[in-house]
Amino acid sequence: MHVTPSLMHFDAPLPLRSGASIRAYDICYETYGTLNSARSNAVLVLHALNASHHLAGLYAGQDTSDGWWDNMIGPGKALDTDRFFVIGINNLGSCFGSTGPMHTNPENGRIYGADFPVFTVEDWVDAQARLLDVMRIQTLAAVMGGSLGGMQALSWTLQYPQRVRYAVVIASAPNLTAENIAFNEVARRAIVTDPDFNDGNFYAQDGRAETKPKRGLRIARMIGHITYLSDDVMNEKFGRALRSAALPQNWPVGEPAQGPTEYRYTTQDVEFQIESYLRYQGDKFAEYFDANTYLLITRALDYFDPARDFEGDLSRSLARARARFLLVSFTTDWRFSPKRSRELVKALLDNRRDVSYAEIDAPHGHDAFLLDDPRYMRVIRSYFDRMALPDGDANVGDPGFSA
Repeated sequence: MHVTPSLMHFDAPLPLRSGASIRAYDICYETYGTLNSARSNAVLVLHALNASHHLAGLYAGQDTSDGWWDNMIGPGKALDTDRFFVIGINNLGSCFGSTGPMHTNPENGRIYGADFPVFTVEDWVDAQARLLDVMRIQTLAAVMGGSLGGMQALSWTLQYPQRVRYAVVIASAPNLTAENIAFNEVARRAIVTDPDFNDGNFYAQDGRAETKPKRGLRIARMIGHITYLSDDVMNEKFGRALRSAALPQNWPVGEPAQGPTEYRYTTQDVEFQIESYLRYQGDKFAEYFDANTYLLITRALDYFDPARDFEGDLSRSLARARARFLLVSFTTDWRFSPKRSRELVKALLDNRRDVSYAEIDAPHGHDAFLLDDPRYMRVIRSYFDRMALPDGDANVGDPGFSA
């Protein structure tokens, strides 16, 4: 499946929940499959923190896909592009093609940098709805996402309840716990205290060279990656394995090691395999991700809480939803635990919504939603089978009023 990204330009200002607005912006997106004549088989897939519009498929000249959900989306796959028209959108503020902090502010001709406006999940959904309006897609067969993408899918059912028939919310939550917010804050502090961050204005302009805060980004990614994996996976994959020969025995306490070069030890050395793995992930991330984007997206994660305007009552906040729901969680995901998905299930059932729930016993932690677990893929496939007719048209019956 070969794909080509597209760019849609918007001149009309997009009002934001902060009271600010953004105008003259671009949204980068990709589509997969064919939109049917009734324009009823579209599935919008929303991305998580460090992903993009590139869900699946091959770009020109590629032999292997680097789409982040290529195992899920494509001809004959769980989300079958022979039957559904799949849309991937890069959110505003990201760094993969849509307008973000590294682009020029049309108000003053300077790079946005730290002046890029604060976005919320709800703002992203409004921007996505504008793109669908241009594409003349009034009603979605489904919205789907994992983690932060799941929050966006949930928000779609609340902001545009009549435009969504099914919602697939995977490894997500109705809001972040204090622990999750704390992890995000530590990662943000790593970035803003990097000497090269320059208060968020580190991009090349006015003759000044870019000073990318790679040190902070590396640490932020390492912190995040630890939380995405389960303890079982870390121990199984790395354990306490060393990168080279065993450490020498009987070192005098407080004295430097003596002997061959490979046994000389300093606090700077990378001795354990897990250290090497985390540094590799951090180095790779710092090369392609944007520091201001990281701050912006983690803040959007922190802010999301549909129950905030309902005195914390999640059931009341979800009363607006009309879609049918599938929620999926993973037993070893401690960042977005099954307990959080069950909160959503209960609140939806309180409102007599049509809800299916799968809790997958998988060892992979939060990253499980990206992996190719056969039980997980069967759940997703069977749910999309439920909403599709034999001729490939999405089920266009009345949206989600059965209990």
